[in-house]
Amino acid sequence: QVQLVESGGGLVQAGGSLRLSCAASGLIINNFNMAWYRQAPGKERELVARTEFLGRTTYADSVTGRFTISRDNANSAIYLQMNSLKPEDTAVYYCNGDSAFRPVRTYWGQGTQVTVSS
Repeated sequence: QVQLVESGGGLVQAGGSLRLSCAASGLIINNFNMAWYRQAPGKERELVARTEFLGRTTYADSVTGRFTISRDNANSAIYLQMNSLKPEDTAVYYCNGDSAFRPVRTYWGQGTQVTVSS
């Protein structure tokens, strides 16, 4: 059974930092593109950051320079270091895994709430 479990969310003041973790089990993340998405109330889900299976990373323009995604394949985990947080970063953050090879497989975590107060 594949499972992605996020942790590290919480309440932080604007300008502060949080580090989100996603622990993966039941899959070898070396073979997966991993990503963080977020969704605020009344808003569409959006891609925040992605680390492809060979390590290439991409970021949403709104977080570039503030957030860093990383992976630890040996420990089956990905992370999102969030610095200089803004109130508009408030959302539920979801861990996502997408297989790099066929057959296509997509997995989601349950989400973790991040709230940034002004």
